[in-house]
Amino acid sequence: MAKLKLDNIKFDLDADGVATVLLDRKGEEFNSLGPELRDDLVAVIEHLETNDDVKAVVLGSAKKDNFLSGADIRWLRKLKDADTAAEMLRTAQDGFMRIEKLTTEHGKPVVAAIHGACLGGGNELALACSMRIASNDEKKTQLGQPEIKLGVIPAAGGTQRLPRLVGIAAALDLILTGRSVRPRKALRMGLIDEACPKEALFEVARKRALEAVHAGPEPDSGSGKTIGRIRNFLAPAHLQQLALEENPVGRRVLFSKAEEAMLAETKGNYPAAPAALRAVKTGVEEGPAAGYAAEIDEFKELVVGPEAKALMSMFFATQDMKKDTGVESDALPRNVAKTAVLGGGLMGGGIATVNTTQAGVPTRIKEVDEAGVGRGFAYVSKAINKQVKRRRIKPREAAKMMHLVTGTTDWSGFGNVDLVIEAVFEDLDLKREMVAQVEAVTSDETVFATNTSSIPIRLIAEGAKRPENIIGMHYFSPVERMPLLEIIVTDQTADWVTATAVAFGKRQGKTVIVVKDEPGFYVNRALSPYMNEIGWLLEEGVSIEDIDAAMVDWGFPVGPIRLIDELGIDVAAKVGKVMTGAFGDRLAAPAGFDKLVGDDRMGRKNGRGFYLYEEGERKGVDPSVYEVLGVTPETKLARTEIQDRLGLQMVNEAARCLEEGILRSARDGDIGAIFGIAFPPFLGGPFSYVDRIGAGVVVDKLSRFAETHGDRYQPAKILTKHAKKNKLFRG
Repeated sequence: MAKLKLDNIKFDLDADGVATVLLDRKGEEFNSLGPELRDDLVAVIEHLETNDDVKAVVLGSAKKDNFLSGADIRWLRKLKDADTAAEMLRTAQDGFMRIEKLTTEHGKPVVAAIHGACLGGGNELALACSMRIASNDEKKTQLGQPEIKLGVIPAAGGTQRLPRLVGIAAALDLILTGRSVRPRKALRMGLIDEACPKEALFEVARKRALEAVHAGPEPDSGSGKTIGRIRNFLAPAHLQQLALEENPVGRRVLFSKAEEAMLAETKGNYPAAPAALRAVKTGVEEGPAAGYAAEIDEFKELVVGPEAKALMSMFFATQDMKKDTGVESDALPRNVAKTAVLGGGLMGGGIATVNTTQAGVPTRIKEVDEAGVGRGFAYVSKAINKQVKRRRIKPREAAKMMHLVTGTTDWSGFGNVDLVIEAVFEDLDLKREMVAQVEAVTSDETVFATNTSSIPIRLIAEGAKRPENIIGMHYFSPVERMPLLEIIVTDQTADWVTATAVAFGKRQGKTVIVVKDEPGFYVNRALSPYMNEIGWLLEEGVSIEDIDAAMVDWGFPVGPIRLIDELGIDVAAKVGKVMTGAFGDRLAAPAGFDKLVGDDRMGRKNGRGFYLYEEGERKGVDPSVYEVLGVTPETKLARTEIQDRLGLQMVNEAARCLEEGILRSARDGDIGAIFGIAFPPFLGGPFSYVDRIGAGVVVDKLSRFAETHGDRYQPAKILTKHAKKNKLFRG
């Protein structure tokens, strides 16, 4: 074996003929499948095939908490030629087929010993083995096929082996959603054969390998299922599955329903989804050989397509941001060992929740009365209990988390707090009062972070004793679910304060962008002209249904008018006034929002908005809205014109934010828009979208709209410059 000179795999053969093969990609924290690991794996497979001393194989990882995370995305991203991608896939498919044949043709069982991430190509490698044993670590071990999140499909056998192992419906659920499963669910669905403690993983895997050798080859039922599945065969759920999956009529129904649900979810914007469905269907209906060929045909076109490039760009941007300290200097973050939250309402309770469940730090909730403290406690408790019900954490872990939360109606316990996060009402005087009171009871090293969506941080810091310690931490609701944290810095904010806030935001599980302190910051400013344009379209007589449907088709999860109802019409009107005050007529909203507020329409929260609500449930458009606005919905615009008018308003304002230095980079602008506004991920964010269609095209469209609809459409100077130089924002 020494002659192979392997750099990325560790190999051992014991006296019983059990070969232990450990993946260990050189110089990397995690295993990913790139050319180097692939070449070593091929060499090992050849050795296993030809060495008669090898009776069985245990395949695992030498990394601490990682089996194989999938293909090396850096490698995939560089692929520009479909034929090169196809050749790469044939090599991978052939290698995994040879692993499968070690058992079926050479009589050498291969047991995958899985701990940590077993995703994408890693899961496909495990599927090629004759048995899968996983650690029962519900936090670290996960299995799945997330390729669709990168705009591609499993193409090393995943669309073929997974349906044969767990059934068509379960396989489609994993492949089309990109969801991963933890050991308990993986065992229940048949994706793994056994789960055991991490400490016993290789011992159990070796034992099962030897048992398989002594038991001899299994009869091939053609299902792909391994020993231990018979006990599930007569279960009602399995019999229902058979009714659909084991006969042609049932399969047609299954695939038809899957396609219907997929199109309803993706609106045809994510080509990987129908491609995955076609590959699975081909394998089921025409056999594995045709299925493997379909995988290659679908993947090779997807991987060089614009959607995959945009989604991979987003992946790399989020990875880069994990290393970003938020400052240009070498200032280091300070340790945050204790936090406090001012306010126990929706935002305060959510912040306390992520402090506790994600960052794992003691949090003291300050409220004006005991009832307020109780509401904060209840919020955190409800969120933690959800995780217990989903079996993400154990009851004793939940109890430990709740012990981290304390409450007070005075300022006791603030003397040793490292970070205070204020989440009181959007009132400047109240926030200034909070600054003064916090500064009186905390140390000179305490960071004061204000969670405001519209008030400039420099105004809140006016009169403070330590303005350099004051920073904005703008969370999005619900805090525990929304991934973005917008950190706002003033000219006075110290770099160590920024670095501390960024580091703590990451501990909270957030994707963090740092922006300059200007009205609306970045996210709300980019959103404002998009929201304003809704009012102009309504004034022109475009219907609510047409506006919302157009933008959902463009890729947003909900339409903009439905979004206003969710956020609150009164809130939108208030933000609109702030934007108008800061930027003048260019960001002035039509009078319609004020009319709706005057009619006591606040949206979902009071059951009166653009839509009708019954017991909190949205039922349809409220036709009386048009009477309040004084318009008749008779104008029919092309769906593409609605999309351009709304989408380009957001893109143009994002460009202005970069031009004015509010954004530190186009990367941050893309990430902020995707994670904060739900800008369509397959478009890659506003700056990637400009790169995709060309700055010249964007400028031409904006200029035409400006001629017809006014100066609010004048292109940002930075867009015009990029158009003239044919320059890219992201490259």
